[in-house]
Amino acid sequence: MNINQEFETIAAISTPLGTGGVGVIRISGDKSFEIAKKITDKSDLPAGKICHGWIFDNDKRIDEVVILPFRNPNSYTGEDVVEIQCHGGVNVVKNVLETVLKNGARPAQRGEFTKRAFLNKKLDLSQAEAVDDLIHAKTSNFAIQSAKNLSGVLAKKTSQIKEKIFDTASKIVAGIDFPEDVQEPEYDYLISEFKSIILELDKVLECAKSSDILRQGLKVAIVGRPNVGKSSLFNALLNIDRAIVTDIAGTTRDVIKENLDMGVVLTLIDTAGIREDESVDKVEEIGIEYSRQSAQQADLIIFMYDASVGFTEADDEIYQTIKDKKHIVVANKTDLVQGRFITETENCKAVSTVSKDGLDDLRKEIKNIIYTISPEDTEFVINTRQQNCFERCRQSMEKALYACECGELQDMIYIDLKSALLSLDEITGEVINDDILNNIFDHFCIGK
Repeated sequence: MNINQEFETIAAISTPLGTGGVGVIRISGDKSFEIAKKITDKSDLPAGKICHGWIFDNDKRIDEVVILPFRNPNSYTGEDVVEIQCHGGVNVVKNVLETVLKNGARPAQRGEFTKRAFLNKKLDLSQAEAVDDLIHAKTSNFAIQSAKNLSGVLAKKTSQIKEKIFDTASKIVAGIDFPEDVQEPEYDYLISEFKSIILELDKVLECAKSSDILRQGLKVAIVGRPNVGKSSLFNALLNIDRAIVTDIAGTTRDVIKENLDMGVVLTLIDTAGIREDESVDKVEEIGIEYSRQSAQQADLIIFMYDASVGFTEADDEIYQTIKDKKHIVVANKTDLVQGRFITETENCKAVSTVSKDGLDDLRKEIKNIIYTISPEDTEFVINTRQQNCFERCRQSMEKALYACECGELQDMIYIDLKSALLSLDEITGEVINDDILNNIFDHFCIGK
């Protein structure tokens, strides 16, 4: 984006295209009010007051709308903004947007509204990234966690760590620049301060794994012999008939995946039954290989066998290949054994996908294991870019600590502290280059 584009008035549809009650077109820039007055029957648009009117394309009525005018800096982008709420039909919102564009606005690029909010200091970079996380959150829990960053939790923590480093760096600089008036800080003091700062950084970095899981989710594979009820369990956990269920061995010949919200997004994987006999054809053989790969890549395995048949040697062969991974053993078809069922492995869950007995208990066990992998709540949510910044800051602080322990000159220690501060400045966007900035906002949707 060139500098002229950054000052142009932009417009985009800010709601998903589709049939709905309301669609929103957002206009931002110096010409927002001028354009809005051109295309409506309103000669005055008082800021902060909701207006009702019609959108016109020359003399042609387009739609009856509600108009929300905002004067800078009291808007999302920090510029003059006009939001037009029209009826939510696909063609209606497109017609309104085309009318806006014909009268002086240009189409907004991906994330350009939020980028302008950042450039106009309405949001720091960590808050801007939280907007994208909030929009794309796959679970209600991750949406709540992302809202923390939008409220400034991560920015506040970053600022607190920066303040500690800056305070120590200032004392070193004062001792170097004014040796007659100010003594250089004692090395024992610096070592204590640096260790304290490193502990604070570690606290944030400990949230990295939980953040990744909340954002990307976990893979849960249902594994077992053919006809033990894997697809039935898959459907039961999803509460939909997603996988085909028959009594014919080898019905499932490929992996089937669906997302399930359990606080963490689970990618639930139904796999082909694993068996080795002469009846297996080429297609089923490929499906069985996919099943083995899914089991290897899964974060959690639900290993299932048929309780009405018992735990067979073939079941045990499969179980031996997955027993060292996090897993739950499920004995299905307990409705057929009428109380004669005896568990063959530890922590076995008895279920019936027909009567639904035991499914609630299984869901609880899945949740319990999920939250041993990733806690339900995390103090901070950090993405890969932010994690890299914190790690680089920690590396700089480790160098500074080592230099102190070796009695290095303090002007050399200051260089490491300055490097640590620059890494933290990248998190909030106080120091950032155009390539990184464009890469961040290119992942946003148009209209945000």
